[in-house]
Amino acid sequence: MHRAVIVDFGGVLVRSEDPVPREQLARELGMTVQDLEALIFASDLSLQAQRGELPEPEFWKAIGERLGIPSLERIQQVRQRFFAGDRLNEPLVEALRRWKGQVTLGLISNAWSGLREVLRRLGLLNLFDGIVISAEVGLLKPDPRIYLLALERLGVPPEAAAFVDDLPENVQAARKLGLYGIHFRDTPEALRQLEEWLNGRVRSS
Repeated sequence: MHRAVIVDFGGVLVRSEDPVPREQLARELGMTVQDLEALIFASDLSLQAQRGELPEPEFWKAIGERLGIPSLERIQQVRQRFFAGDRLNEPLVEALRRWKGQVTLGLISNAWSGLREVLRRLGLLNLFDGIVISAEVGLLKPDPRIYLLALERLGVPPEAAAFVDDLPENVQAARKLGLYGIHFRDTPEALRQLEEWLNGRVRSS
């Protein structure tokens, strides 16, 4: 049976490895890192943007207003510094490139409208056979419909797909649908589990 490997973006394909830029930024803004991350990733504004109800430029403008930063130029600097410690997960990308053509590759991300452009800049847009971005489809993980949409686009049934995500609730939702769910904690372990699954040494989550 033809198989598919589906990965998350933030926290899996790209990871925050250097905490210093974000810590310095939060300190300058008079916030904790946790509060700043909650504003960017989990606030009402962020959820609106992730559902596609707020275009990403408007999202950052609204974030600037929340932070008391009316200057668009300055809020762009805040954005750049917030993500300055993020790094591409090179070992995972290398594995995906190695599997391409033998395994169908997919991505499901709760993300703002600009993610496709980010993937293009990273040289990853053509790596995937199917990409489902929440802002484009109006669905957020762990809604079962976003996984079913990805499976439909990839042309595989749930039992033929593995899904890798760093949030347990997203992995659990995938498992309930019959996908092989891998909770991402570190790259070597995730790759080990994927290799085992691809080699038929595991049958279910």
